Amino acid sequence: MSTLYVVLEVADAAYILPASEVRELETFAGATPVPAAAAFVAGVVHIRGRVVPVVDLRRRFGLPAVERTLETRVVVTEVGDRLVGLVADRARELVRPAAEITPPPRVIAEQTLGFVKGIVELDKRIYLLLDLDRIIGEEQDHGERDLHLDDGGPRRRALPR
Repeated sequence: MSTLYVVLEVADAAYILPASEVRELETFAGATPVPAAAAFVAGVVHIRGRVVPVVDLRRRFGLPAVERTLETRVVVTEVGDRLVGLVADRARELVRPAAEITPPPRVIAEQTLGFVKGIVELDKRIYLLLDLDRIIGEEQDHGERDLHLDDGGPRRRALPR
């Protein structure tokens, strides 16, 4: 049986995450800003009794901001033992591609800064598989976690814990 994926739309592109990594979808009504957080961090939101850091995918991908609508969603994902939300323009669809997800062509992998780790076509539509660790800033280009400077001094965290 093939894997089920949640579709997130940002601008005119369709991205997917394995449904096993997605905990829930919530309407996005805004976030509380976090001082000194990375620019792509929208802030934190309160979801079902937990404070969840939220990444704005438009900011993360270097896209212009747009006005939020009723379709704007926070896709709550599980990363290890914590929750992280992703703000998408839309997210309410599930797909189960029959074709194998393949690595993206080199130019796409380079242009997307490693955010896309796979690509698949389904019903004449292209879906890009997101690398969740890279998107939330847990994995840097050199493959290490970005938590502290080598000298032990504080470093701007990608996401608040």
